[in-house]
Amino acid sequence: MNPLTEKQIRTSFVNCSKGEASQLSLPLDLSDLRWDRLDYLGWIDRKAPLRAYVVLTVDDRLVGLTLRTPEVQAARRRAMCAWCEDVNATNDASMYVARRAGASGRNGDTIGTLICTSFECSRNVRRTPTIVEAGLDPAGLVQRRIEGLRERSQWFARSVLQEV
Repeated sequence: MNPLTEKQIRTSFVNCSKGEASQLSLPLDLSDLRWDRLDYLGWIDRKAPLRAYVVLTVDDRLVGLTLRTPEVQAARRRAMCAWCEDVNATNDASMYVARRAGASGRNGDTIGTLICTSFECSRNVRRTPTIVEAGLDPAGLVQRRIEGLRERSQWFARSVLQEV
């Protein structure tokens, strides 16, 4: 992912108003991020922990999504993230729901998916594969994981953008 500025991030949001985008809290320090190792930028709102944000590139366009997680999570169960699909991840996955863009979203239409609670998908797909996972091609497996993460996260963003 290319390094992003605050302005680029704020103007990328497609499922909230410009006013909401101008008020959201950004990650603490954008200059500390390892952009070359990120497939998307995701973070939890420091002021409102039930809100989160994701920014990714879809068809050469920067797309920002506001997400929310249910106030009361069901009893904590281990679940696999639908984006990175890492069965060995030790972190949790949470249900995140995004309001759809446009009129559908204004009418209350949403879409949800399980995503790593702390948005660690980029790290998970780059982890060294076990011998059983990789066979004779560990570098190839990591590349396929990265491509899969990008495809699945972009599919979700496209679904948010899609009018129903």
